[in-house]
Amino acid sequence: MITKDSIETAYSFLHQKRNVYIHSSLNWQKDDIEYAIASYADDMSRDLYDAISGGRADFLRDHKRFTEDIIQAVERLEEML
Repeated sequence: MITKDSIETAYSFLHQKRNVYIHSSLNWQKDDIEYAIASYADDMSRDLYDAISGGRADFLRDHKRFTEDIIQAVERLEEML
């Protein structure tokens, strides 16, 4: 079951991190954000993660696709609000 609170919490966290990430020019800062988001995804409600990941096990955890994933996650969470 996905609660409105879990959607709002995930949206707030990912939205804030996405904004910093896409505007940052510091590689160490981007790496820190990727690590924080991957850790958050590990602890996220499985139902919510499945809903935003489209079934991809490496969603928000793949360095090569991270920018695309974080943008997609925020968009999907926004639609769920």
